[in-house]
Amino acid sequence: MEMLNGIRNIIFDLGGVLLNIDPKKTIDAFGNLGMEQLVGDKGLSYDHEIFYLMEQGKITSDEFRQGVLELLPTQVSFQEIDDAWTAMLLDFPPIRVKLLKNLRKDFKIYLFSNTNAIHVEKFHSNFRNQHGFEVSTLFNKDFYSNEIGYRKPSSNAYQEIIRLSGINPAESLFIDDSLLNVESAIASGLKGFWLEPGQKVEEIFQEYL
Repeated sequence: MEMLNGIRNIIFDLGGVLLNIDPKKTIDAFGNLGMEQLVGDKGLSYDHEIFYLMEQGKITSDEFRQGVLELLPTQVSFQEIDDAWTAMLLDFPPIRVKLLKNLRKDFKIYLFSNTNAIHVEKFHSNFRNQHGFEVSTLFNKDFYSNEIGYRKPSSNAYQEIIRLSGINPAESLFIDDSLLNVESAIASGLKGFWLEPGQKVEEIFQEYL
């Protein structure tokens, strides 16, 4: 595989790359709680500062829940907010677990996701229930925007990942389903691969299966 020439580290995005997601499920769930006006036609973009603050770890989970509550026309429970917010998180296919385990024989493997504390907790729990072990053990290190304080595509986010992991960016491949995120990673010195719509990550690493 030509794109792996000189590569020693691979950094994966989570949602839409390793984890199957359906953002529309969260949009619909929030809509059912009366929040349709917050979500434009941008899919993953929540048009309110509170979602970005949450993904940068600038507010606590309860501050987020309270903030969402204030945006809703009716009183709902924090659990209903969590259920709506995590509705987008689907399964982590076994073939991708196998892929990561095989890749780790030849590469250091990292995860970098724009996410938030509620999603991280739910994703870890879902994975544990599905596969019977901790997802973090698949990676040399897993990085989450809410923990490092920066979101993709900010160049600060990539520089922080490079710093925290100690990797040489020139020997590191970043894989994401957002072209903007990949372009920003490349501008930050990393190699990049854009996983295009309809493309599955396991299809580009056939020889590791």
